[in-house]
Amino acid sequence: MIIGIGIDLCDAERIRRIPERERFLTRYFTQAERDYIASRGVNGDDSAAACYAAKEAFLKALGTGIGAAGLQEVSVLHAESGAPYLSLTGKALQLCQEKGVQHMHLSITHERGLAAAVVILEA
Repeated sequence: MIIGIGIDLCDAERIRRIPERERFLTRYFTQAERDYIASRGVNGDDSAAACYAAKEAFLKALGTGIGAAGLQEVSVLHAESGAPYLSLTGKALQLCQEKGVQHMHLSITHERGLAAAVVILEA
């Protein structure tokens, strides 16, 4: 049974133009995510936008929106195949357990400076 579906779109140019970019990355991204973003070189801002979109899509799928859990509690990781997946801690994990979430599906795409993410939560 589907518990929730969330979608979000993020403009990589906005990430590029953030005056205090490193502070932004430290505040909203886990160390693993920051390492991944750094490893992407010139495509790092596209990857940051995709990760941010995935975090927001997750919170929308959960039905809580931003504020119910910290964005650092929702981490976008990558399998050896490159497929993205979500890893949760803290309040984000607790909310999923309370709602009976058993499976999380994440799809990310980015092109021409725009990144989109879709999250489906299943019981």
